[in-house]
Amino acid sequence: MTTEILILEAPGHALLGLVTCFRAAAGKHAEIRTLNSAGELAAALDACRGACIAVVDCLLGDGKRDGIEIIKELRAREPEMPIIAVAERGDVPLAARAVNEGATDFLVRGADLAERVKTLLGKIAKLLRLMESNRRLHDENRRLAEEAGARYEIVGCSEHTAEIIKRIERVAGIPRPVLIIGERGTGKEVVARAIHAAGEEPERPIVTVNCAAFSDALLESELFGHEKGSFTGAEERTSGKFEQAAGGTLFLDEVGNMSLPFQQKILRVVEYGVFTRVGGGEEVSTDARIIAATNADLEVKMRAGEFLRDLYDRLSFEVIRIPPLRERPEDIEVLARHFLDEFMKEIPALGGKELAGSALSALRRYDFPGNVRELKNIIERAAYRDVTNEITPEDIGLLPERRVEPEGSGFEEKVESYRRQLITEALAANSNNGAAAARSLGLSYHQFRYYLKKYN
Repeated sequence: MTTEILILEAPGHALLGLVTCFRAAAGKHAEIRTLNSAGELAAALDACRGACIAVVDCLLGDGKRDGIEIIKELRAREPEMPIIAVAERGDVPLAARAVNEGATDFLVRGADLAERVKTLLGKIAKLLRLMESNRRLHDENRRLAEEAGARYEIVGCSEHTAEIIKRIERVAGIPRPVLIIGERGTGKEVVARAIHAAGEEPERPIVTVNCAAFSDALLESELFGHEKGSFTGAEERTSGKFEQAAGGTLFLDEVGNMSLPFQQKILRVVEYGVFTRVGGGEEVSTDARIIAATNADLEVKMRAGEFLRDLYDRLSFEVIRIPPLRERPEDIEVLARHFLDEFMKEIPALGGKELAGSALSALRRYDFPGNVRELKNIIERAAYRDVTNEITPEDIGLLPERRVEPEGSGFEEKVESYRRQLITEALAANSNNGAAAARSLGLSYHQFRYYLKKYN
């Protein structure tokens, strides 16, 4: 493993003696490089392919920017890299500040510098070996997770994604209901299909029904089927989704949107495995495995009397929560590159495009209220817009939004206007889901309902 020691030179070549000491102490075991600005240091880190150590003077920095500020930025972009803060003389408050902002060690220039540099590098070498061991373990875990993800068409490298895959593999062979919870666009159906694919007989059918897309009457016919003559236009017996999914999986999406009377009917099927077709009197048995999903807060709905606790208990043999994309930023780059590759395969004329580093940085700073689905749309639209071979932040179009100035002339009027704006934006960002909007604002559901009623 090649180690690069990147020394940010201070004005007047103040660190020249330090550079000499590092060269003597490191010998052939490391490459010593001096950089003249924080920008050059950042570029060197981007190009570094081995282990890196950064050395920055606390007070002098690069002559343009304060060294503590540079250390803080380095730590934000490189969470594990050793950062050595140096100073002309010992200063306990300065050393404490440097360490608090991210420095790994504090080195005082002065007498016996060569010996102290040698001791410091010996200590850091142990840290680098531990980091390398952890990196190899992380890479192996990531490889295994990617292999599992590829089997189930789940893309991501975060710990959250790895945990979801573990839960999928554990519950797949158990013929019991699973409840998948997550915000819109997080990939609930992808997880449902992965559970089915990981089961003992993946060749059996998987049938999907969006419960929010039908009224009770239509949903009953859709799920249970109907007998000939049961209503106008019912010219023959029709099998419902429960029968179509026989021996396989029935995925009930958005179960939180079901009415209470219909929840009672689903509860009976889940509990006893039987149902009656619309207009029929004969009980029909089903062995379809039920996987349900919702973006609603079922705990809030149960407390409000809008969702049956008995149904929740039956559906939640296993509960898989899919975190929103903002909680697993490690997945953003992997997903973005995946969606770009898939889009270029679909439309070969767009081949050869890459994501610029600045574009990936813009994506990492975005909250993705629409989660993975929104990211896919953003990437495909950017690939379409781009007229070169490199997708930039301008192609992505995630420029900071301008907040509307609160209306009103006085303080209280502006506060009320701002509250109304926050409520409106939270509802829009959460697809008019009041419980999710309340959580995003840090309000209880009752507080949110109060403001919702107040502002109509």
